[in-house]
Amino acid sequence: MPAKTAKMEFHPLTPERWQDFETLFGERGACGGCWCMAWRLTGKQFDEQKGAPNKKAMKAIVARGDQPGVLAYVGGQAVGWCSVAPRETFIRLESSRVLKPIDDKSVWSISCFFIAKEHRRKGLSVKLLKAAIEFVRRQGGKIIEGYPNEPKKDQPDVFMWTGLAASFIKAGFKEADRRGSRPIFRYELKR
Repeated sequence: MPAKTAKMEFHPLTPERWQDFETLFGERGACGGCWCMAWRLTGKQFDEQKGAPNKKAMKAIVARGDQPGVLAYVGGQAVGWCSVAPRETFIRLESSRVLKPIDDKSVWSISCFFIAKEHRRKGLSVKLLKAAIEFVRRQGGKIIEGYPNEPKKDQPDVFMWTGLAASFIKAGFKEADRRGSRPIFRYELKR
């Protein structure tokens, strides 16, 4: 008889779940003190506040009632994260030439994933994408974009923080545009 697998759940990041987010991201703030603030700030701002200031900034976002993404849980423990919010939330996207808007439609953007090491390469990013789709649907959003990597060779997992194109495709996203080697994927919610 196969071993029983722990139940997987997905929940928006709220003040009540801050401790789970903090535990998942650990002392390093996921990677290099980011705390999922890289695209929410200008490059200069981000460099100036790596570490504790980024953590404080993300905690303030959550404390004011914003829900900046979705946490994945296995057996009651947070094991994954997907940042999803209206595109205008992400200052870096607004100033990017490569990832500039395709059109003038209102879009939600998926900017980041973080998955606990022991849960990587098990399809969790696809499940997080599907949970993000449902989260955006509940918020009344109609279009979701992602900006995944298409690695040419084996790269460390930490550099795949915007997700992999293959995961977006498995979750039902379609390539909407490409600027150089960087694809822009979209998912249009049906009513």
